[in-house]
Amino acid sequence: MNAGEVLRIVDSLHRDKNIPKEIVFVAIESALVSAARKHFGEEADIEFNIDRESGEISGRCGDQQLDYEEVVGRIGAQTAKQVIIQKVREAERDAQIIEFDQQIGEIISGTVHRSEGSVTTVTLGSVEAILPRSEQIPGETYQPNDRIRAVVTEVKAQGSRIKVVLSRTRGVLVQRLFEQEIPEIADGVISINAIAREPGYRTKLAVSSIDTKVDCVGACVGVRGNRIKSIIDELSNERIDIVRFDEDPQVMIRNALQPASVDEVILCNEIGRAIVLVAEDQLSLAIGKRGQNVRLASKLCGWDIEIMTQEELEKQIERAVEGFSLLEGVDEDLANVLVGEGYLSYDDLEVIEPDFLMNIGGLTAEQVDAIVAQAEVRAEEAERLLQEQRRIRRAEKEAEAARQAAQAKAEAAAAEAATEAEAAAEAEAAAAATNPTGATPSGDDAPTTDPSAATAESDTQSTDGSASGAAKATPDSADAGDATTGDLQASHKSE
Repeated sequence: MNAGEVLRIVDSLHRDKNIPKEIVFVAIESALVSAARKHFGEEADIEFNIDRESGEISGRCGDQQLDYEEVVGRIGAQTAKQVIIQKVREAERDAQIIEFDQQIGEIISGTVHRSEGSVTTVTLGSVEAILPRSEQIPGETYQPNDRIRAVVTEVKAQGSRIKVVLSRTRGVLVQRLFEQEIPEIADGVISINAIAREPGYRTKLAVSSIDTKVDCVGACVGVRGNRIKSIIDELSNERIDIVRFDEDPQVMIRNALQPASVDEVILCNEIGRAIVLVAEDQLSLAIGKRGQNVRLASKLCGWDIEIMTQEELEKQIERAVEGFSLLEGVDEDLANVLVGEGYLSYDDLEVIEPDFLMNIGGLTAEQVDAIVAQAEVRAEEAERLLQEQRRIRRAEKEAEAARQAAQAKAEAAAAEAATEAEAAAEAEAAAAATNPTGATPSGDDAPTTDPSAATAESDTQSTDGSASGAAKATPDSADAGDATTGDLQASHKSE
């Protein structure tokens, strides 16, 4: 390997692997040292240097100058090659870590390589990243060669390779998609102030504009929703609510609970709670399906939001005052003050600031500790009572389900018995119609010369006529079968 080859190797690795040239030079020097120690021993003082401009290699062992081509040899060359490969891989890994570290929180595109169990492997150029099940949008499925967009959440070394973790469930993915699709956000005219998301179901986005002439909500939605449509498609038809951000919590909470109409917002600053009053017809809309609307609004605003009607609030206040008054050391006036500050349950008193309770009630630290201890006991009792009520309701539901199942089974059995009875009656009628009693013999066995036989034949024909009449009457037995079915069903219903 002459000087020119060294420079070509260094330049090629630098361009192909994106590895700094200095790292490649150091790798080659280390490889030569390792190879020379195979000849001179591991304790030998050996050093090799490569001129960064000319590529000339010089080496020494102590005071002795070394010719690397003579020293290295065939075995040394293999050692040098292995060392260079290892150093290059480590350098390549480090370069990739630096590259992907700079992309953490950024959106990236890749191709699905395979999907096995709970992990989907995504190809990102020369790197394979993973998309865990916990970071996938519920309901999404991925096939090999599908294009996918996700955000980088974690990058770390794993042996000689790197581990890149992607996510499609983080709120930052929604933010990056809006930055790509909405020019005003990319330009900084519109800002995304807060995001609350339940992946695959719903996202709430709070936006604001530094230009009063720009409608931040309208700009994000676009004409007839054309701007937001591509984002919704990318997120598997996830619902996106865009609301106007406001510094005032009362206004912000109203906006966050859209599309519900809010009558009043009461802020309890001491415990970070917001009591929102709505009309009866707005209650379910404000809460949302399975509490989703109020839950996302709480995340978006940073307040613990409770939705109730005016009547419910009055009842809860009444219960809270009555309950607090039962605590030793709490009179009705103090109970009213606590309720006025937003404390509405024993659980709230468990986390109350002792200094705050001392100040508003003129109490000592010992009295405050005693009140909190009582509240903890009563909160545990209330929790046990609630669990017991839930257990009873669950048992009642199970008993009702068992009763309904037994009833359905009995109805099915009765219907099956009626069907069998009807089928038996129809079969009997069909048999009687096709094989009537006393059929006339035919062929060689039928007598033709004996007059008495003619008389018998006449009698037989008369008998045939009556038998035929009986066959025609037999279908009435099917009606009897129907009557039986009706009797069974009526009997079951009465039971």
